[in-house]
Order: sequence, then structure tokens, then C-alpha cells
Amino acid sequence: MPKSRTLFGRPGETEIITVDRALAEFRAGRPVLLRDGENLALALSAELADAEIAGRLDTLAEGNARLVLSAARLRRLGAKGRSETGVLAMPAIDVARVETLALRIDARVDAPVGPANALDAAALELAGLSLVLPAIILVPVTAAQIAGEPLVEVTIAAINGYRAAQVATLAIVGRAPVPLEGAPDTEFVVFRGGEGLRDQVAIIVGKPDLAAAVPVRLHSACLTGDLFGSLKCDCGDQLRETVEWMAQNEGGILLYLDQEGRGNGISNKMRAYKLQSQGWDTYDADEVLGFDLDQRHFDFAAEMLKQLGVSSVTALTNNPLKVGAIKAAGLEVAATQRVLGRPNIHNVRYLASKRDRAGHFIDMDALMARAAPKD
Repeated sequence: MPKSRTLFGRPGETEIITVDRALAEFRAGRPVLLRDGENLALALSAELADAEIAGRLDTLAEGNARLVLSAARLRRLGAKGRSETGVLAMPAIDVARVETLALRIDARVDAPVGPANALDAAALELAGLSLVLPAIILVPVTAAQIAGEPLVEVTIAAINGYRAAQVATLAIVGRAPVPLEGAPDTEFVVFRGGEGLRDQVAIIVGKPDLAAAVPVRLHSACLTGDLFGSLKCDCGDQLRETVEWMAQNEGGILLYLDQEGRGNGISNKMRAYKLQSQGWDTYDADEVLGFDLDQRHFDFAAEMLKQLGVSSVTALTNNPLKVGAIKAAGLEVAATQRVLGRPNIHNVRYLASKRDRAGHFIDMDALMARAAPKD
């Protein structure tokens, strides 16, 4: 991304600032103006569209609007084997049709699926950054059509480069000792930037030896499991037991990352939970909503570790994706170690799905033995 300076921004931050503003507009249900060279289009989150704003966009569209959908959602709509983002023509912007195609479980494609262009792909990336459903109403416009409108304009290059730019700005903004139950010698280090919409936290337990392989867990935030002890997952168990293990074994670092619901956000996680309550597998539920197996990125987590002085890790995880991401970011993975939760009637299918569909290293026999009553 080109370096630039604004009155209130540091060099190179202009693009980050415009995407930040675009995200705020997008999450508020207002259209954002996307630019690809001379090509312009208004992008609106499909889940936030109402009849009034749809009518305004329809007037501008002149029959040329389209609905941008992810490959996962298109597969669920009947486009078998689809592996790329696609678009459906919208001669008229019909809110009921949009809702059906974006959300209805039993919906099917009702028009030919066209190929997505660069504007479409950037709009879907904006949705991912905004943590809304991956379904976008896109309206091609001219500069004359939207002259004088108070729109936030952002280039597709800025959107596509946003994640990497955020990693580059990652910085420690605060740290303090926070004694925990079972781990009194613990420090919290807060980073600004990276993934998600909030700050990221490194929890340093004890005094790990930075010259050796440091025990590290990348832990994505799970409000339901971490805070409320949900029985639908093993996240809370993994969080607390990892900290306890580190306290008893010469320390380690747990990164608490803002990636709720495998990167889909809390609202989409609750939508998926509702589908799971109706019998859907965890990954099938996500696909119904338009998400692939895992939306998370871990390059910023590796940068956090580097800033803490870590160069080699023992990865405490069952997820091969995390191991690969740490290696790809230039850190050594000297070893891996499994992190067991507690199986119960509510999460056993979830655990088996992670093993069978996402390749997690989960030994169900060992888990069940751990859950068996002790004599």
C-alpha cells in the first residue's frame, strides 16, 4: 500500500483510516462507496437492508444491482461444487428476496450465478471485517449519480490490504500484573490492532524462558464458554486448564484473541447455535450462513509473540491450522501438545466434528476416559 500522510494520521495510515470509517458505516447499515479505478459501486450489508434504503438504492441501480454471495452460501443454495464467490442479478431490489437468498435455510438459487469481479470480492471482504453475514447488495453507480451524498469512499486496494496493514500497526498499549486463581504470578499485556474490532491480550503466566521453546496457546474469545461455562464447547475448559498447566510448569503465554465464533462474530455465532439446536452440525450451520470451515487469521498473533520476544514455541493446541499459521509467520514450532476439554452430552458431537471435518487432533477415547466417574 502506498505511503501517505494526513494531518491527523501517521505515514501510511490514510488507507487504514478510510477502511475504519467504512467498517463503521457498513455495520450501521449504511451503504459504502467502493472504488476500483474508475469503477464505482455502493455496497450494503444484505442483513441490514430495509425497504426504505433498498428503494433508494433501486432508483440508483436502474436494474443493474446484484447480490454478492460467498461460495459456501451458494453451495447451500444448490450451486453444487461452488468454490468461488458469485453474484445473482437483481433487476429490482426486493428485500424479501434478499432475505431469502441470504438467510433462509430452505432457499434455492432462483437465477443464474454469475462470476464475481474485484468490487464484489472486496465487498465480501468488507462484510468479513465487519462481522456481518457474507451477503452484499452491490449497486454500480457513476460519480454524477452520487455527487453531494455524504458517503464514505474506500478503494478495494485499501480493503484488501487492511488485515496486513493492521498487523503492521500492532503495538503494546498497556500491561500490568493480574493475579489469577491458581496462577497468581500472571501479567496481562494489551495490544491494539490485529484482527477483530477490539484490543488483543497476551496473558503471560509465570516467567517463561524466552530463550527456549515457550508454551503458547492461541485462544479465540468465546463469550459463552469462557465466561458463562457453556456446555456446547470445550473452550472454557481449555482456557482455564491451560493457564493452570502453565502456572504449574514454569510458565507460558496465552494469547486471548478477538475471534468469536471462529472469526464470524458473536451475532453469527448465535445464528449458528440456533441452527445447531435444530440438529445441524457446527460446520454445516456455518455453511448455511455463508461461512467456510474457519474464517480466522493468525498472522497478527505471531506478531504479538515476536513483540514479546518469542521466537520458538511449544504449541498448546489441537488445531493444525494454528500450527501452520505460526510456522508460516516465521516462528519455530518446536513441539505441540494437546489441550483436552471435558466431553458431555451437549458437546460430544461438536468435538467429533472438529476432529472429523477440520482435522483437529482429538482423541475421543481419551476424552471419554477423562470424563468417566472416578472410583
